[in-house]
Amino acid sequence: MLDSVVRRPQRLLFALIAFMVVVFLTTYLSLSSWGSEQVRAHFESLKATFNKNGTQVGSLPSHDLVSTTASSGQPSRTFMQGVNTIEDLKKYATRGADGNLYPPKFVPSEVNHMPRAKAGFIVLVRNNELNDMRKSMRDDEPFTEEFKQGVKKMTRSEVRFGFIGEDMWGYPDWIDQKYAAEQRKKMASGFFWRHNLTMDLDYYWRVEPGIQLFCDLDYDPFVFMEMNDKKYGFTISLHEYIKTIPTLWQRTKEFMSKHPDYYAKDHALHFMTDEPEKLLEPGYNMCHFWSNFEIADLRFWRGKQYTEYFDYLDKAGGFFYERWGDAPVHSIAAVLFLNRSQIHHFNDIGYYHGPWTHCPLNRANFHDNGKCICNPEDSADYNDFMCMKEWWRTSIEGDPNQLNGTVS
Repeated sequence: MLDSVVRRPQRLLFALIAFMVVVFLTTYLSLSSWGSEQVRAHFESLKATFNKNGTQVGSLPSHDLVSTTASSGQPSRTFMQGVNTIEDLKKYATRGADGNLYPPKFVPSEVNHMPRAKAGFIVLVRNNELNDMRKSMRDDEPFTEEFKQGVKKMTRSEVRFGFIGEDMWGYPDWIDQKYAAEQRKKMASGFFWRHNLTMDLDYYWRVEPGIQLFCDLDYDPFVFMEMNDKKYGFTISLHEYIKTIPTLWQRTKEFMSKHPDYYAKDHALHFMTDEPEKLLEPGYNMCHFWSNFEIADLRFWRGKQYTEYFDYLDKAGGFFYERWGDAPVHSIAAVLFLNRSQIHHFNDIGYYHGPWTHCPLNRANFHDNGKCICNPEDSADYNDFMCMKEWWRTSIEGDPNQLNGTVS
């Protein structure tokens, strides 16, 4: 046989080429889910061609994300085949150390194939905040074309621009305008969940001009919210100033006295009072979620409880006569109307909005691997003005810095 090869060296060359092709394909398919997707697509194309010509071809086996081959025990299929809903996706979720389900982690090209929540980023901003907006939207006039193009250049995703009309931020008929003008205008964000631009969305992430995000987020936070039935998410909680909301708690007590059935079965009142068993009677400790960052379910704001609560507060006039903002109003509503399990602290999202910073403290999980670029020592979580301790005593997960695991 050796003599035959020597006499015909081209056979050795052909054998070597065939061997290298086999090694290349084997390596490529084992390391690249995208590559195996392409090969499978070509097989499907050939199958369709043969079928079109009348040739009977056996169907390729169908595999899901975790199916294995009998010979190797290795995953035989790429990702997300047969996954069409959030419920389907739950089978492949990872349970973090905090007890919540986290969607699978994918490279960006793969994420495009997974089920998406109906969600978007909501920004309240003016034209003169273009530069701050581009680093990271409340209108006083229609957006200029310069502003629109400047924002669009920063993303390949769909961007919608809308105008917040006077009916959403101006004075209602029942407000004493002269007195209110000496106080404050109601925040325009109070009505964003009723704005036409948001009506086809289920979830939103509120973004402020000039904020900073410090950590790579390798899962879809909107899918996370839907997968775990979360309705409200935040990064920073802190105390409100009593002078800005002197009568808000009393108005809330009045409203809840008329609707005692609106309390959630497992409400989160321990965040706002030391004696949650007494409901609103002990008084308000002024803790609230800082709403310049919030990821939330728009259907919660559009629901019966919050809509009636907001309308009651609107009629009371405190948005104008005092300084009621969306942060304490959103926070009180979430604590009263949602179960504890439906409120989530996004500890893994490093965030800055002057003057406060939240930075995950676990160095092994977030810093040694380069996932976050913030300094844990800058995190204000344990600052006395913060309310994270009050949240941790209330939440089901507890203090994430006391957990062990990939999410902490």
